[in-house]
Amino acid sequence: MYRLRLFAIRHARAFEWIYKRVEQGMVALDPLFAKIGYNRVERPIALVEKGVKVLLFDCKMCGQCVLSSTGMSCPMNCPKQLRNGPCGGVREGGFCEVKPQMKCVWALAWDGASRMRDGPSRIRQVLPPVEHSLRGSSSWLRVSREIAAKRREARDAARLAMAQAFPEARKNEPSSAPLADEPANAINREARK
Repeated sequence: MYRLRLFAIRHARAFEWIYKRVEQGMVALDPLFAKIGYNRVERPIALVEKGVKVLLFDCKMCGQCVLSSTGMSCPMNCPKQLRNGPCGGVREGGFCEVKPQMKCVWALAWDGASRMRDGPSRIRQVLPPVEHSLRGSSSWLRVSREIAAKRREARDAARLAMAQAFPEARKNEPSSAPLADEPANAINREARK
């Protein structure tokens, strides 16, 4: 597992690309998931996510994945579970003070982030503390659902703004060209009587 974790960090840029494609696919599947019910798809997706992420990243399934912010190095592997940088006890060579045979998760995170397109800026962002009630749940599903909801809100807001602006626009600018008079034979004859 540890060797695969190091492999994922060395190839963080490729995994960043894969991660974005998985996210896009999950967002695209949002209407289907909504129809089926998110509570019904949670368990199978969480099992797939766990299988992939435990193998590649030694994931602890905290439910709040930050791999894309930490250079593909899972901060939950830190014996102290620090999510915003290393402790003061990093040993020479970047090794952990609690597990001296293991490289510090955050030393690896900086290495992985330096290889990623968005890594150097994302690793500097302060991460929220772990919400333990999400442990074991699918972060892929949660994140894609949040992104899909934001996109729906933006789309709905744009539609509402257009609908509200249209009547005002018609008052200010009734038409782009003046309307021609109706031909006499097109006027309703019954209305004339």
